[in-house]
Amino acid sequence: MSAPTGAAAPRGGVMSGVKVLEVASWTFVPAAGAVLADWGADVIKVEHATAGDPQRTISLGTVGARGPGGVSYVFEQPNRGKRSIGLDITADEGHALLLELAARCDVFLTNLLPDSLERARLTVDDVRKVNPGIIYARGTGQGVRGPDAGRGGFDSTAYFSRSGMAHMLSAPSAEWPLNQRPAFGDIVGGFAIAGGIAAALFRRATTGEPSVVDVSLLGAATWQMAPDLVATGLLGEDSLVRFGPDNPSGPLTTYYRTGDDRFLLLMMLQGNAVWPDLCAALERPDLAADPRFATPAVRTQNTAACVAELRAVFESRPLAEWQERLAGISGVWATVQTPTEVLADPQVVANGYLRPVTTEDGAHTYALVANPVQFDETPPDLVRAPDQWQHTDEVLAEFGIDADRIAALRAATVIA
Repeated sequence: MSAPTGAAAPRGGVMSGVKVLEVASWTFVPAAGAVLADWGADVIKVEHATAGDPQRTISLGTVGARGPGGVSYVFEQPNRGKRSIGLDITADEGHALLLELAARCDVFLTNLLPDSLERARLTVDDVRKVNPGIIYARGTGQGVRGPDAGRGGFDSTAYFSRSGMAHMLSAPSAEWPLNQRPAFGDIVGGFAIAGGIAAALFRRATTGEPSVVDVSLLGAATWQMAPDLVATGLLGEDSLVRFGPDNPSGPLTTYYRTGDDRFLLLMMLQGNAVWPDLCAALERPDLAADPRFATPAVRTQNTAACVAELRAVFESRPLAEWQERLAGISGVWATVQTPTEVLADPQVVANGYLRPVTTEDGAHTYALVANPVQFDETPPDLVRAPDQWQHTDEVLAEFGIDADRIAALRAATVIA
């Protein structure tokens, strides 16, 4: 499939006709807008009239690196498919113009903190005065109630650290908790917002009632941590086991290093149904007959010994040979892939999980990751993220703002 060019291609899809007004920056909430754009919504991104979205210029290690054609991957992924306008919403004229736009939109999407929403006069009540039926969606760090409702939060704090995730994913022997990858929780949280908005649109279509949709990074993380949190509440924290190289979860549910210093993960929950086949693939039928390993119960009792045997076997041959040997067995396993390998993974390619887009000049093609939902067995066509303020005149004209007013607003630096 050829790569669509330009930003904001004609809308199509299950949300065609839905207009979303996004007053948000960074990744968490904009990622929700990207998903809605994937699904066919017209997402209008409001950026500051002088500074734009700070995500455009972020520099955090390699996160701020740009690719060929100046592509900022940290900005492109959560902002593809949108239209960008520059607007100073703190100015009276800018605030009035924003409400004019909101009056004709289906969804208002924001990550502004409560005090900022108050100052900007963009609370639920403010926006509902001009559009009583609008769906009002907020993304927050810690939720809209409680002592920290007014505090900002990034996914590394509210999602990864505060939720207990960093603690549980770190091996007990680790001196420091794991560091999360860029936007690790933002992408998950943004997808949850998009799902909430879809449900709210359905409710409004069937009952006429609009909704206020709230998703927090902390809430998204506690949902992801549900098994550990529920177990802790029922049985106490001592019931939880943190796995690592020194305490694998079991012989058939752990990582193994190969002879060329790569890793495989076995996740063979079928127990005895796969143990003989695995031993045959490893050319170690003696392990299947060993009374220490004959049943799931005794393998669990002898986990250390069984894992030691399997580690020695896996370390005797390179990854490619094990991939070939394990390909025919019924047990579930996977290679620990590098990002480069994921880009070429035949399942990723066949299912369209990565979609090609091009720079505005057509000189460079690159891949963005599609959201994981597909409709009618068809991956979405994606378009690149907009240039800063690329669509100000276009969008305002569509909303009935005449050329003279646009010129006056620009002269007053209300729009960009």
